[in-house]
Amino acid sequence: MTSEGRDLGARLRSRDLAAAPAALNLIEDRSPGARDEAARLLAEVSPAALGGEAPAHLVGVTGPPGAGKSSLLSVLVKEWRDAGRTVAVLAVDPSSRRSGGSLLGDRARIDHDPRDRGVLIRSTAAGGRLGGLAAPTRQAAQALAAAYEVVVIETVGVGQSETDVEEVCDTVAVVVQPGSGDTLQFIKAGIMEVPDVLVVTKADLGEAAARARRDLDAALRSLGSHEVPVVAVSSVPPPQGIEELVSALEGHRSALDLPLRRLRSRRMMALGELVAEHGDSALRGLGGRRAAERRLTREDPAADVAALVRALRAEAGVE
Repeated sequence: MTSEGRDLGARLRSRDLAAAPAALNLIEDRSPGARDEAARLLAEVSPAALGGEAPAHLVGVTGPPGAGKSSLLSVLVKEWRDAGRTVAVLAVDPSSRRSGGSLLGDRARIDHDPRDRGVLIRSTAAGGRLGGLAAPTRQAAQALAAAYEVVVIETVGVGQSETDVEEVCDTVAVVVQPGSGDTLQFIKAGIMEVPDVLVVTKADLGEAAARARRDLDAALRSLGSHEVPVVAVSSVPPPQGIEELVSALEGHRSALDLPLRRLRSRRMMALGELVAEHGDSALRGLGGRRAAERRLTREDPAADVAALVRALRAEAGVE
């Protein structure tokens, strides 16, 4: 018997980019039958099926509204494509309270050639998730990572609770704009613990951008962090600083213990999905969060998130 999910997963595993839109449609369909098929799809792109971690560089791009994330992604996508790399962007928008769908439609704001089959840009709703990433977005990133060379998750807003993107992505870039007061807000919110790269937009403003960069450098030093690069960029033609930013993103990934980071990511996502579905009572059934984390260490490191969630459900008695 054929399975739509298995077929789409196998096509993504073979880098068939034409399967990506149908795969995302399946993942976003939350009906019971579609969820079962989505689980089969994700099993086909799990580390066990791939023989290792998915090849994509998972990049998170986050920052306050109006910081210039969409303009930045427009030039970043072009830079990656000029280098011959395939790119998928999941633009996470605030959810409509009425429909649950995305409100802003970031896909329309990111410039790209719609005829270029090496680029996929998809708007997806936050779904009311406090951390900013609903389950379908997390699953979509896992699926696309098997087929594309770069997968970007763009989120709106920055705050202490909005660190889901750190759990999912290999590298997180936080975007700020000059003269916005974002530097002070980051220090207050503790958000400086999140980024792997800091990006100051609108470098064409000159001294204001240079001052913001110096302030961020000073803030990092005061927090004892000397390894986070601060890159000033401009998306205004001709773009500035984009090559330096791409180099900083790739430099961070190359220094990672990627299997360890991805393993931690899957475990954190499994815990997040368990709580989202069953509440804190499920964690109590496991003896608390630390006990749940210890329980996950007994699972196969190549297991996908769905398998980890099933194991936690069974242990907590919430099947």
